Amino acid sequence: MANGALLVMDVQRSIVDIAEADAAYLARLARAADAARSAGIPVIYVVIGLRPGGPEVSTRNKALSAVVRDGLFAEGDPGTEIHPDVAPRQDDIVVTKRRASAFSGSDLDLVLRARGIDSLVLTGIATGAVVLATLYQAADLDFGLTVLADGCLDTDPDVHRFLVEKLFPRQADVTTIDDWCRTLEP
Repeated sequence: MANGALLVMDVQRSIVDIAEADAAYLARLARAADAARSAGIPVIYVVIGLRPGGPEVSTRNKALSAVVRDGLFAEGDPGTEIHPDVAPRQDDIVVTKRRASAFSGSDLDLVLRARGIDSLVLTGIATGAVVLATLYQAADLDFGLTVLADGCLDTDPDVHRFLVEKLFPRQADVTTIDDWCRTLEP
């Protein structure tokens, strides 16, 4: 993973609440981030943040229109903050996106290319949203991919299970946080 980065995506207060993420999930993510930092792997947080009123959201986008209508994920709103149990450290990078994929409407690709990063380890909420969208866009951009199955969470356990067991292995190595952390040990 000399040229890799760990992405912690959409682990924001309101999303954690919607997904009913428990303390064990957040502790696993924190362990993955700590292991990455110890191994010299950059940790990049990706958050969704929309301008008040959502001027960047088309009425044709059903999901994001509903988000704007419900007043969710507006920049500066406390619900958009990264959950404190996995908060970034001083040298971590935070990228704001405007769509499902971590690449859409963000400068993530620029940050990765500037640092020579060519492989990504994906975690986040929700498996069927940010993780899925980012995985396919990253694959199209020729990044090497690993998904930490227990570092992803979805409101629908069946969707999560299908993606990590059936779909993601076609594009990525799928493993657990414990197994990934073991590969980082000297």
